[in-house]
Amino acid sequence: MNVATDIIIVGSGASGAAAAWSLSQLSGAKIVCLEQGEHTFPANYPSTSIDWELRRQDDYNVSPNVRRFAADYPIDDSESPIAIANYNAVGGSTILYSGHFPRFHPSDFKVKSLDGVGEDWPISYAELEPYFECNESMMGIAGLVGDPAYPDYKSLMPPVALGPMGNVMATAFNKLGWHWWPSYSAINTHRHNNRGTCINLGPCNTGCSQGAKSSVDVTYWPLAKRNGVTLLSGCRVKEITLDHTGLADGVIYLDQAGKVNRYRARVVVVACNGVGTPRLLLNSTSAAFPDGLANDSGLVGKNLMLHPLGFVEAVFDRDLRSSIGPHGCCLLSQQFYETDPDQDFCRGFTMQVLRGSPPVETALSGYFTRRISIGKNHHRDFRKTFNRTAGIAIISEDLPELHNRVELDYANKDSYGLPGVKVHYKLGNNAKRILSHGIERSKTIFEAAGAKVISSFAPIKNTGWHLMGTARMGDKATSSVVNKFGQTHAVKNLFIVDSSIFVTAGAVNPVATAQAVTLFTCEYIKQNLRQLL
Repeated sequence: MNVATDIIIVGSGASGAAAAWSLSQLSGAKIVCLEQGEHTFPANYPSTSIDWELRRQDDYNVSPNVRRFAADYPIDDSESPIAIANYNAVGGSTILYSGHFPRFHPSDFKVKSLDGVGEDWPISYAELEPYFECNESMMGIAGLVGDPAYPDYKSLMPPVALGPMGNVMATAFNKLGWHWWPSYSAINTHRHNNRGTCINLGPCNTGCSQGAKSSVDVTYWPLAKRNGVTLLSGCRVKEITLDHTGLADGVIYLDQAGKVNRYRARVVVVACNGVGTPRLLLNSTSAAFPDGLANDSGLVGKNLMLHPLGFVEAVFDRDLRSSIGPHGCCLLSQQFYETDPDQDFCRGFTMQVLRGSPPVETALSGYFTRRISIGKNHHRDFRKTFNRTAGIAIISEDLPELHNRVELDYANKDSYGLPGVKVHYKLGNNAKRILSHGIERSKTIFEAAGAKVISSFAPIKNTGWHLMGTARMGDKATSSVVNKFGQTHAVKNLFIVDSSIFVTAGAVNPVATAQAVTLFTCEYIKQNLRQLL
């Protein structure tokens, strides 16, 4: 098949969906999105069945190396303390994310100027602010305005309920005089954009069968398709092609039957995440780009940032119904977010209070840590733990380093014979010091809350959701892959809109910022489409 369109978007996840909706406002433009995964069906999500805790270890596992779906490609992360997590489907990883949805801080865009580390972004928080607001309206974000850690939010749905455990933790933060705030949550707490309200099922990161979690398959995509965008699933893009003038002129992809197809386009937008995007660019070689498309600087795949996470868990002496509610959305603290000159590290971290473990996880982890016995005392021991635990995740700033990178892995290919990905990542000394400090501060909070710490460690292995930096933006073509508008320096009608273009990582989940950057880029495309062709 050899067909043509105006704009092709590769990837249907958080950024691809936002791009599709924004660009669909171009009058008369034909837009096609190619997604290598398939549609998901909420009726099949694990939360609809009693064995949901088992299924999240199998067909809804966060690791593509465990799932091994036809749409997944192998990722060798054996040389990384953090395993890569993603989900290839319509809606991408938003299907399985927990919905924790804070923005980057203004300081995150100028860390070189402020702290002498990393690089400054070529765009500012102020430039992105209207796009943050637009995205939050489209996605539906719950929270509380007035947070002293941020410039003012204009409008949010009421926050997700803290619950008894959250109230106890909030009291502990108050006792120490430390900042805390209800989580910014991509979860409906009242009806929004014709979607229902959260009913506290809890396992948000196995897919929300209620439709209350703001995954892009239920937020951006219905509107984008209504505006005429064509979304094709099961289409694995293997290469972006160029014409004789050096412009991108489309893609080559494989359909579900393995047949090679060609889609011609006047503009190509890539939104495949911080691992998938460099994989596609590096696989798109030509005489003009023998080392990979748009890789003149040699930086495609370099500067991988993963947000190393620490974890501290504690148990209370009473039932706090701690397992009830959205697991990753309770409250956060940004007391230690900005650089403190009295500490031995730059930048900082977010403390994200997590709800307690569900029953099967409680029983298994309790058994392996010898807190819950097997036999006649099992239920007694179980009751002393279940609904009495809470966790704190330490989300650390991850500074860009050239040796942290992804490369094509020709020894491990996907089901269609395309190379997989090899990850090379080492924990930086700055991140190690941040995590150590974060663990100690988390222990202090639990002590103030009257809880007993039962485990603490860093980094957490299977948490490589936040894939950033591998096609960074910048003003100079020699030190970046794209400019401030996500436009590749080398090919003017090729754009990248996912978190691979992040310059630095901040210390919060990146989805809100990635989508704001996407909307900013798409506004540029809409205003300059004639000049791009």
